[in-house]
Amino acid sequence: MSRNLVIIPTYNERGNINKMIHEIERTAPGTELLIIDDGSPDGTASIVKELQASKSFIHLHERKGKLGLGTAYIMGFGWALENKFDKVVTMDCDFSHDPENLAMMFSTLDDNELVVGSRYVNGIRIMNWPFSRLLLSYGASLYTRIITGIPFYDPTGGFNGYTARALQNLNLKKIFSVGYAFQIELKYKVWSKGFRCKEVPIVFWERTEGASKMGKNIIFEAVINVIRLRLKKSLGSL
Repeated sequence: MSRNLVIIPTYNERGNINKMIHEIERTAPGTELLIIDDGSPDGTASIVKELQASKSFIHLHERKGKLGLGTAYIMGFGWALENKFDKVVTMDCDFSHDPENLAMMFSTLDDNELVVGSRYVNGIRIMNWPFSRLLLSYGASLYTRIITGIPFYDPTGGFNGYTARALQNLNLKKIFSVGYAFQIELKYKVWSKGFRCKEVPIVFWERTEGASKMGKNIIFEAVINVIRLRLKKSLGSL
C-alpha cells in the first residue's frame, strides 16, 4: 500500500475546513492530510487543531501571514518527501475540487508521475462561473499552451497529483512562482523532464463559502512567468 497525502493551503476557510476534512476522511480512507494555514484571522487553524485531537491523519503547519500559494506547496512537498509519502495530491479547500475524485487521482498515479485534474479536457466542465471569468481562465490556459508547448488543456488548474519520484527529480528551491503561476511552473517542469503524465476530466465547482483569492497581481505574474519558463528551457536553465 502506498502512503498518500493531500496538501491543502488555507486562508480564511472557516466555512469549509470542517466539512472538507470529513469528506476527505470519507472518500479517501487511509489518506493523510497536510493543511498549511497562512495565519487565517478567521480561526481556520483553530478548527483544524480541534479536529486533530480525534483524527490522527491530520497534520497542520501554521505560517505567519499570506506567503503565497507556491511557497505553501513547496513547504508541503518537502514535508511529504521527508516523511516518505509515495503520492501527493494538491487541492483547494473551497470544494471547487470534489473530494470524490481523490481515489481516481491517486489510482491514476499508479502508472503516471503527474496527473492533472482538468476542467477543459474532453469539453468544458465549470459550474456557476460568469462568462467573463471562464473566458479569462480558458484564455490563460490557451496562452500557456501556445507559449510553452505544454500539451495539457488545463495547465493552470490546482487539482493535481504527483509521485514522490517526480518531486524528488525537481529542484524545489529553484521554483520562482509564488501565486497561481506555480501550478503552471510545476507541471511544465515535470513534463519537460519526460515523466509520464495524464490529464483526467473533473468537474470544477465555484465556491459557495468564503472569498476567491484571485487578484490582478496573480494574473500578471502568470503572464510573465509563462514567458520566463519558455526562455529558461530554451537556454537550458530550467
